[in-house]
Amino acid sequence: MQYAYWFNRVLQLRSRALLGLYSGNVCIWNHRSQVVEKTFEVAKLPVRTAKFIAHKEWIVVGTDDGFIRVYNFNTTEIVVELKAHTDYIRSVVVHPSRSYILSSSDDKLIKLWDWENNWECVQTFQGHDHYVMQVAFNPTDSNIFASVSLDNTIKTWNIGDSSPRSSIEGHLKGLNSVEFFNTNEKLYLITGSDDNTIKVWDYETETCAQTLEGHTHNVTSTLIVNSDVNSIITGSEDGTVRVWDAKTYKLDHVFTSELGRVWTIAYIKDSTQIILGCDEGTIVGQIISARS
Repeated sequence: MQYAYWFNRVLQLRSRALLGLYSGNVCIWNHRSQVVEKTFEVAKLPVRTAKFIAHKEWIVVGTDDGFIRVYNFNTTEIVVELKAHTDYIRSVVVHPSRSYILSSSDDKLIKLWDWENNWECVQTFQGHDHYVMQVAFNPTDSNIFASVSLDNTIKTWNIGDSSPRSSIEGHLKGLNSVEFFNTNEKLYLITGSDDNTIKVWDYETETCAQTLEGHTHNVTSTLIVNSDVNSIITGSEDGTVRVWDAKTYKLDHVFTSELGRVWTIAYIKDSTQIILGCDEGTIVGQIISARS
């Protein structure tokens, strides 16, 4: 299925995908019926990150004007608008159990927002020397999160502490994506970089356990699918998506997009399907692994 918009972020909830568009619009697309249910304008500048908060029936959006905007999912009416950063907002993530949102920006800052405290910024995290491209919560301890930056570092942080708990280097160029994942009964981090590689990091020892090579351009997105297929899925500006075995790190499959560079990947829960966000639209694809 193709959907002819240039966008760079997809988030999936039930049968719906949230599309953040370069045009400044947000679309809610039903991937089962292949119908666009809603489209509304957020800003005149690109939407680089968007998230559902299902239990609040909210959509949270970060844009290039530095604003975080929250909308009612059903009515698309605005709930709150915050001037959050002084530069592009690259990432927003929702805390799994508390009323917190993390945002990261080209202003080199990460901020923690509390919607139950009138959307107050309860903490600002400083330490990166370049754009902060993505943040992710630790699934085993949600008081800890990781961030990656174009300063070539991965940093981990404790909520409540002003300084990073760790800083890891290893990529030759800036980092675009970070995910936590559990495999072989251990916790790992996975990162994608402008050096065209993906690295798997042992969280406890902070050492590189594996480097995945094969992309020929910047790695823009990484996704972990913990299911029957148990895969690492990576997307790149080379226009390909690669599927790797999350236990052996062997390459299972390469898929080439017909819609240009791949910017983001979302997993359709309880399936073997993924949604790709590319230069010229979306693609729904099947995860192909050596075990499927």
